[in-house]
Amino acid sequence: MYSVTVRDHIMIAHSLRGEVFGPAQRLHGATYVVDATFRRAQLDPDGIVIDIGRAAGALRAVLGELHYRNLDDEPGFAGTNTTTEALARVIADRLADALGDIALDGLLVTLHESHVAWASYERAL
Repeated sequence: MYSVTVRDHIMIAHSLRGEVFGPAQRLHGATYVVDATFRRAQLDPDGIVIDIGRAAGALRAVLGELHYRNLDDEPGFAGTNTTTEALARVIADRLADALGDIALDGLLVTLHESHVAWASYERAL
């Protein structure tokens, strides 16, 4: 399996529901470093998984919809506990939609909360 990864970041605000989150139940900010890994079993006729510029542009566009937003106020997240895991899935799904014309086999999105903690979502395409 071949893969190409691009990286960007977002800054958001949100609060988390549930006693397990302790002080994170209050409104707080988070900065995530976001890695998007695109996978293919076979390279395309040009010998690539995906054009890096296109991958980076798609990730930038998807993250731009979330950057500097309070996710608690976004209608698309109503009823969603915007955990790092849940955000990884949202970003992966939006990236898959944005790049649906490319024959990829898989997509992995990882949100790094810090240098010691991160969460990922992987999906087949």
